[in-house]
Amino acid sequence: MESSAAVERELSALIARQGWIGATIDPAYGGMGADHLAKTLIIEELSRVSGAMGAMTQASQLGAAKIIHFGTEEQKRTWLPAIAAGECLPTIAVTEPESGGHVLGMHSTARREGNEYVLNGRKVFVGNSHIGHLHGIVVRTRPGSKGLSAFLVEADRPGLSLTPYRPAMGLRGFSFGELVLDRVRVPATNLLGDEGDGLAVAYSSSILYGRPNLTAVALGLHQAIVDETLREVRERHRYGKPLADLPTIRHKIGLMQHRLMTARLTAYHAVHLLDHGRPCDTELINAKYHNVEAALDSARTAMEIHGAAGLHTDRPLERLVRDAFHVYAPAGTGDIQLHRLAEAALGTSHRPWSQRLAHLTRRRDPEGLDTAVPR
Repeated sequence: MESSAAVERELSALIARQGWIGATIDPAYGGMGADHLAKTLIIEELSRVSGAMGAMTQASQLGAAKIIHFGTEEQKRTWLPAIAAGECLPTIAVTEPESGGHVLGMHSTARREGNEYVLNGRKVFVGNSHIGHLHGIVVRTRPGSKGLSAFLVEADRPGLSLTPYRPAMGLRGFSFGELVLDRVRVPATNLLGDEGDGLAVAYSSSILYGRPNLTAVALGLHQAIVDETLREVRERHRYGKPLADLPTIRHKIGLMQHRLMTARLTAYHAVHLLDHGRPCDTELINAKYHNVEAALDSARTAMEIHGAAGLHTDRPLERLVRDAFHVYAPAGTGDIQLHRLAEAALGTSHRPWSQRLAHLTRRRDPEGLDTAVPR
């Protein structure tokens, strides 16, 4: 994947066929029926081996979230079994070139014409854009904060096109490209939820799936960075002994281990609360911020230990550092996460999505009984 600088289609399809995309899809629709902690572990372990394939998996799970949360029964029965089987890779397309993280600033539109909607506009940084089969696209149907709506758009719809794949700094093999909508017609039955639910689709998917998923990618990369650095300090010698015996190196290793352990606690704690129906938007946001920052900090420490040897492209660390930077912006940059954390501290944040959709995110035991933690 690193040398080809192309979208990795074959491996993506192989991973999808394992059923991991459908980790949180109900068994009634062919999914695993697992909880968000299990989903976190799947993404973490994949990212430990390949950040690109961890990113591919989490992006597809994110794409399924909108159907799980807002799909009609017909939409769920049409799409979720295929997603769970790995036959359909879903995406979600919200970001636009001129508005970035300002979701309400989008310009893409949908206009109703009889029993159809006509979509026009552009979406960028769409995870799995070049391998996705079903795009969840949020566009504007009327002015104002309640004027966004979400639609399911099959990849082969006339008028929907992709710009050529552009290799990026990291996560090579993972596709996150641009969708162009030129008078794309979809039936009204492809509307997700009601007209005006687009902002809810975007925000709930980002907070309840996007942030914990990217947290897991960062955690897997962080573990790989620590693993690679431990191998280096045990095998490489200075002054007649392994680097691991030097006090200054041990101090750096201790810092990396501290960051990793703390990051893992924030990640697992946040999704544990989500699985038990507790309001936890703030914990999910904090986990994403902390895990990305901790991984980047450890990446720098690892480069300090490796020295010039860490710069070679035939060494894993160089790739891991590049991959870690790619997890910073999706689902909100660090600045956005801090802004949301400040809102929570000041009491100005809105009702948590984890509370609004607790009935859909809460884990149930094998007998179907509610496992919500008593308040």
